[in-house]
Amino acid sequence: MPAPLYQVDAFTEEPFKGNPAGVCLLENPQKVSWMQNVAQEMNLSETAFLWPEGDDFGIRWFTPAVEVDLCGHATLATTHVLIERGTLGPGRTMRLHSNSGLLVVGRRGDFIEMDFPAKPPKAAQAPPRLAEALGMEPTYTGENGSDFLVLFEREQDVRDLKPDMELLKTLGTRGVCVTARASASGFDFVSRFFAPNVGIPEDPVTGSAHCCLGPFWMDRLGKREFVAYQASLRGGVVHVRVEDGRVVLGGKAVTIFKGEILV
Repeated sequence: MPAPLYQVDAFTEEPFKGNPAGVCLLENPQKVSWMQNVAQEMNLSETAFLWPEGDDFGIRWFTPAVEVDLCGHATLATTHVLIERGTLGPGRTMRLHSNSGLLVVGRRGDFIEMDFPAKPPKAAQAPPRLAEALGMEPTYTGENGSDFLVLFEREQDVRDLKPDMELLKTLGTRGVCVTARASASGFDFVSRFFAPNVGIPEDPVTGSAHCCLGPFWMDRLGKREFVAYQASLRGGVVHVRVEDGRVVLGGKAVTIFKGEILV
């Protein structure tokens, strides 16, 4: 039976900015091989698959190469689709069951908000050749079990990076998130995210990375709410609020097209 399929630009209110995600609405969960094939066909950094589970929903996310346990921008895109379809009205929340546990999404004013688990980093020795792969020596390196977090002195350092993707693949991690305090007015910190090991050389906007970035910058800036900018070519804005053991991510989204998958 045909399934609705969307492409949505997340963490932006401007078309062709932010991070594009696929959203596939299912009546029932499908085989992993089928979902992986659809994600490969969409050829976006992530495609989300959503289906009803009682009054809640189940959700899974796939890159063109692998399944991932948590994806912020594709969850925001999915929530945006539910709002557009009238499934999620003003003042309501929706519970999503995922491989990373229960996620709660909803609307707060003009923003979509997502309640995610916090994943704070721990200081760690930089892996061999990390500085060489990034082309610059960091001032701090941490890890949170999924990714390396790398701090640089200046925002311009983050913007100027031209990583060696083949060398990054040898580091044995899902991704490398680089960050610095923002120098531009209106933002608290900037970041970029590289994940060539899962088929994403540079992710345009990485919601899940802010589950690490939020606690990291809370300790350094002494506050719990931030406006962050991911300084990829497309760019995107992420609102971050750190709570006890959780990180609430906020953003906007724009539907680019919708159709049906027939196979």
